[in-house]
Parts: sequence; structure tokens; C-alpha cells
Amino acid sequence: MNEEMRKLLKEINSKKDEVKRLAQEGKLDEAREAKEALKGMQEKFDLLCDIEDDLRDEMENKALSGEAKNLDNPVKDKKSLTKAFVNIIKAGFFHREPDERDVKVYKDAITSDATADDDGESGLGVTVPEDIRTDIIELRRSEDNLEQYVNIEGVATKTGTRNIEVDAESTPFDNVDEAAEFPEMSEPKFKQITYTIKKKGGILKMTAELLEDTAQNIMAYINKWIAQKTKATRNAVIISTLDSMTEGSEVEISDLDDLKDIFNVTLDPAIAESSMVITNQSGFNYLDKLKDSDGNYILQRDPLQPTKGKLLFGQYPVIRLSNKTLASEEVLDGETVTGYKYPVYCGDLKEAITLFDRNVLTIDMNDKAAGLWEKDMTGLKVRDRFDVQAVDEGAVVKGEITVTISTTDTTDTTDTTEAEG
Repeated sequence: MNEEMRKLLKEINSKKDEVKRLAQEGKLDEAREAKEALKGMQEKFDLLCDIEDDLRDEMENKALSGEAKNLDNPVKDKKSLTKAFVNIIKAGFFHREPDERDVKVYKDAITSDATADDDGESGLGVTVPEDIRTDIIELRRSEDNLEQYVNIEGVATKTGTRNIEVDAESTPFDNVDEAAEFPEMSEPKFKQITYTIKKKGGILKMTAELLEDTAQNIMAYINKWIAQKTKATRNAVIISTLDSMTEGSEVEISDLDDLKDIFNVTLDPAIAESSMVITNQSGFNYLDKLKDSDGNYILQRDPLQPTKGKLLFGQYPVIRLSNKTLASEEVLDGETVTGYKYPVYCGDLKEAITLFDRNVLTIDMNDKAAGLWEKDMTGLKVRDRFDVQAVDEGAVVKGEITVTISTTDTTDTTDTTEAEG
């Protein structure tokens, strides 16, 4: 914004204050005149903004074509990158070569370790630039995104191993007398974790009309879809890993004492200190109705997030997932559903699980898939690459709340009876 525009903006704000003051004083005619003057000032400001934007776009185009010195480095400009990336996608949709200027912006924005597809498919897919991947990560950040609660390790290779020391905190040093030799310690126990990056993906169907929209609107639409799908995919893999880790050692929760046993006895004190609770809507509803012997609800508001989170026993954050994301297990009598088991995971997921993130997203265009060509649509094939591995089975406990329902009702409902501890 140049000096003239800054001065005009200051005058606009002053004129707004003048209109308010005149209206409050009952000088309505003068207020109307001031408002008309304000409209003219605002129109002038808008025109100057448009001119400045046009000049900036012209300079960026000249810089990309080599006609002018690139002072602002348009590669770092998110708007230019988004436009270039969408133009490349459009070129793929219409089976034409992308503009060289767009290719230059795109190539300059791609990190060196993400220029090729993991599976040797470079040339088929377009790697999503880091700036746009950052937008996607920001979009999928929400309370129900389990990825934020586990340990994440970025990797640059498809496979690898990690050696994790087991019970390192529980192995003390021996006593050493004055001037005595240091005794040999017992060999540390290591657990080897092997990861293999897996490719996950899906197809977003887009119409030709959508591709006629602005680059920002198209990218916002794509980013939102990718964020939703990658969050759902990573959540599903993390939940599957939790179930595999705890299979056969589930703990029945029937009262408050069972919950206290998990945190006081089953989990190591160092793990319990940083633990949380993850359950679904049904499990949360059940816990939210539990009261102690004094009639106080056991779930309390988190003082750090009074409008959002709740704490179990005033200490452990409770994360509520949708019943669709984290389903309850049916209790069957033959083929009849007689109840449900609500899952309640307790522990420190950062100690329990590591997500090995290849941090590469690729997009491939294909309008030849069944049902796309006739409907004037294209399929945007998106690939995400990561792996999830269990690290410490003792860092998480799966509790189960069993609720019996009427044999005539086979829907997942919560017990309406208040349970007391």
C-alpha cells in the first residue's frame, strides 16, 4: 500500500467516526451528507487497490519471463504459487502443455526430496508444493484429528528401522564407591521398529465448470477435500493400530474404580502423568453422566479451554470422536444385537505410537475412468504416504464400557441410567 492509499484509508476511518458522531447527536442531515462523502472516498480507495493489484501482477509476470528483475521473489507468494499449481492441473485436464511460467513457479516451490513419486511414478503425478501441503495440514487440525496426539517422524525413505530402548527410565545406575571402578551395567534392551511407507489415495471428481472458477477457489475446494480425506485415513490407521496393540488385554469399565485402576495401577506413573482419554460420542455421553459419591460429575471443564475440552478426574483430557470415526462394538446373542461396547483408550499416544510421515502428496488427473467422460468430469487422484507403528504397548490401555439394550432396539444408544461411583 503506497503513501497516498494510507492517507486515504486514515481519512476514511475518520469520516466513519464523523458519521457515527453526527448520528448520535441527532444531526441526521449532516450525517447523511457525511455518509455520501464516505462512499466516494471508499470507491476511490477500491479503485486504487485494483490498480495496485494489476501493477503487481504485471511485474510478477515480467519477473517470471525475465523481462524485469524479480525483487519480491514471486515463488514465495502464495497467490502466485496457487495460481501456477491450478493452471498445471487445468492443463492436465484439457490435455495440453502447461505454461512455462507456471512450470517455473511450481518447480521452484517443490522441495528437492519430493520431486518424484515413491513408486517410480514420476511424470504421472504432480507433487503438491510444500506451501499448499501446509495449508492442508492446517485445515485438518481439529480436536478429532488423532495425528496430533501421536509421535510424528518425518522420513525421506520408503523403509527403515528404529531402535527404541525399553524400560530406560526403570534401569538405575549402580552405586560407585570413592576411587572405585565403575561397574558394568546390564545390556540395555532395545525394540526394533520397522516402518514401510504405504500409499493411500482416493479420487475427487471435479466438473469442468469448477475448473473455470478462480485459482484460489479451486485450490480451497481441493485443499478442503484432501484435508478431510487424509484426516479420516490417518485416524482410521491410528485406531486400527491401537486395537492391534491392545487386543486381548481390554479392560472392562463398569464404575469409577475401574477407571482409577487404569491410571493408578495399569499405566506406569510416568505415562499416566501425560495421558489422555479417547472415546466416541456414546462413550463420552456415558462418562459425562457419571457422578462420584458426592454427586459431582467426574468430567469437569478444562480451565485452559473452558468452552471446549473436558477433563477426567480434573487431570486427563477427554477427546471425543464421532461414532462414525470410532465405532462401538456390537454385543451379539446369536444374530441379535443385545448391547454395545464403547471403546475408551487411556494413555500417552506419543509414547505408544509413531507415525512415519513421507510428507509427499501427489495429484494425478484422469478423465478416462468409468462414469467421468460422459458426465464431463475429471478424476483428481490424490496419494498420501505414511506408516503407523506401535512402539510401546504399555503406554495405552483400551477400556470397554458395556451397555445392554432392548432386543427390539438395534441402534447404538447410550444408557440413560446415571451410574454412580
